[in-house]
Amino acid sequence: MDILDLFYKGGPAMWPLLVLSILSLSVIFERLWFWLRILTQEKQIVDRILDAAQDNWQVAADIARQASHQPAGRFLYAPLRFPKTDVETFRLALEATAEDELAGMRRGEKLLEAVIALAPLLGLLGTVLGLIKALRAIRIGDLGTESTAGVTTGIGESLIATATGLIVAIISLVFYRLFQSFVVNQIKVFRKAGNEMELLYRQSPPDFSNSTSAIVRENFTPPRKPGKTRFPEPPEPPNAPN
Repeated sequence: MDILDLFYKGGPAMWPLLVLSILSLSVIFERLWFWLRILTQEKQIVDRILDAAQDNWQVAADIARQASHQPAGRFLYAPLRFPKTDVETFRLALEATAEDELAGMRRGEKLLEAVIALAPLLGLLGTVLGLIKALRAIRIGDLGTESTAGVTTGIGESLIATATGLIVAIISLVFYRLFQSFVVNQIKVFRKAGNEMELLYRQSPPDFSNSTSAIVRENFTPPRKPGKTRFPEPPEPPNAPN
């Protein structure tokens, strides 16, 4: 019995199950490629940036900017983009970037959750529809005769949809948990790298201010505060003739 034969015998519920399986596999392959690129380069990027930050913040910023195609590079480059920051701004930049990167890493999880919930229900629906069709063909006068032998076969074929739905849900659940474990590991990596970067910042804060920004600040004249501007006093009225 080939796959196409099983598919057609599974009933109408096999079509939505086919759609869900295609969506699930597309997310799984895309996320596997995404995590493969991250996990093979992340540790090297983090180590290079932190090592460079111990000696020269400008070199560390250049390395982080070149590694901005990776989440770890964008995370560590976030506080180094500003010419000059304080501790609070440095921490806020790390936290905000970490939230954005982690949200991107969770892409596709909602779709996998939907497949995990819908696939068994669709399989059960297909089985119920198959049982209704099989039992409807039974007549009371045919009970115990050879004419009811095909009913057993119909009931067995109706269980194909349930088995298919369970297979799709199980495979999606396995990879869903795997991707969640990767996200949890990234939270640990970001927290550790962020803490080390903040410690280095407290020891020797970077200052990326250049001459251009200094000239701009020197030539900038702040506006006067309202109420402080002095206008010329009105002329005194001429003396009235005696």
